[in-house]
Amino acid sequence: MSVSIKEESQWANAGALSIIKEEPQWANPGALGLAGFGLNTILLQVFNLGLIQGTLPIIFGFVWGGLAQVITGVIAGKRGDTFGLTAFTSYGVFWLGLSLSFLLEWTGVVKLDASGVAWMMVMWAVFTFILTIAALKVDYLHVFILGTLVILFLLLAAHFFWNWSSKIAGAEGLLPGLSATYGAAAVVINAKFGREVLRVGKIK
Repeated sequence: MSVSIKEESQWANAGALSIIKEEPQWANPGALGLAGFGLNTILLQVFNLGLIQGTLPIIFGFVWGGLAQVITGVIAGKRGDTFGLTAFTSYGVFWLGLSLSFLLEWTGVVKLDASGVAWMMVMWAVFTFILTIAALKVDYLHVFILGTLVILFLLLAAHFFWNWSSKIAGAEGLLPGLSATYGAAAVVINAKFGREVLRVGKIK
């Protein structure tokens, strides 16, 4: 039986399509990233409020706030999500860098410059403001998370610049932490129920 070149091409294309369809799809990593960001942010603010020592926020900053968010960002990139890749990877690296900085200071390897830390917080406020604008195409929950995070970075900058009480930042910082944790719950619960059980305020 003879097969024309055109027919062979069609069969080849059909085979390629079947291979693509059989490839496993990456699950939505948003819940992991938002949980890592949200709960670790809450833990840090509990420290800023003076309720716990700083050991646990730093330890979990390496693994949950840091590594988990970097993994989330990589998966988001595999899914073609530029916003998720940029946000989660960046905040993951932020947590890794912050945790390493304080660990090195506690062990006496380096001494952190307060004004340098303050300017770093300003730069992260600028970066987060850019993401807040992009979030206007995502949903109102992301806008709220990132908007309150901008304020948190500025309050932390004021703490390191002018010695404002860390409790001010600690109280405000609960807002992005709690809202991100809510977002993580929304991703998981809505996906399992197949409908919007927890609202995130989709922007039309």
